[in-house]
Amino acid sequence: MSQLVKSLRADLELIASMVPEGARVLDIGCGKGELLSHLRSAKSVDGRGIELEPERVNACLAKGLSVIQGDADQDLANYPAGAFDVAILSQTIQATHRPKLVLEQLLRIADTTIVSFPNFAHWRVRLSLALSGRMPVTKRLPAKWYETPNIHLCTVADFYDLCTNLSAHIENAAMVSNSGKSKKVNAGSSWTNLAAETAVFRLTSG
Repeated sequence: MSQLVKSLRADLELIASMVPEGARVLDIGCGKGELLSHLRSAKSVDGRGIELEPERVNACLAKGLSVIQGDADQDLANYPAGAFDVAILSQTIQATHRPKLVLEQLLRIADTTIVSFPNFAHWRVRLSLALSGRMPVTKRLPAKWYETPNIHLCTVADFYDLCTNLSAHIENAAMVSNSGKSKKVNAGSSWTNLAAETAVFRLTSG
């Protein structure tokens, strides 16, 4: 495994493994471009990005990445159907105002959609809430409730239901543990809903 891959966040490393060589990729909420940079060098993708924060956009541009400032809630409608092979929404869907509409748009504009998010039903989150009676603060949910950008926290079960509602086909699903280890799982199982700290879904339109 290359040093570049090792430097990636665990869920980004998993997402990168799901992206085909040379794919047309749109990374929504791409941050400072860590994933796009890796995909460009390791898989020769034709990568594009959308990022809300101006300083992060500037960091991407400094790396030579094709990234624009934009809002997933509003700007995805501007892309034509089938414009990309892969659309990626990593640790971002819970921060959108209209997650269902965002996912609908992703399934429309890309052949494959990859989504990762923190699972609010993870056993550590449940235990913290049960014992403290307060909104949990964990490695994947590090901000206090009044400072968090997350406005639509969900569980694996919730996201599974949304995929069903949209007739999206789940090609595969995986969980990432606190230690950074990942493995494929049954997205519809109660055990996955309990054990997954971070979930990664690879979807196609139904």
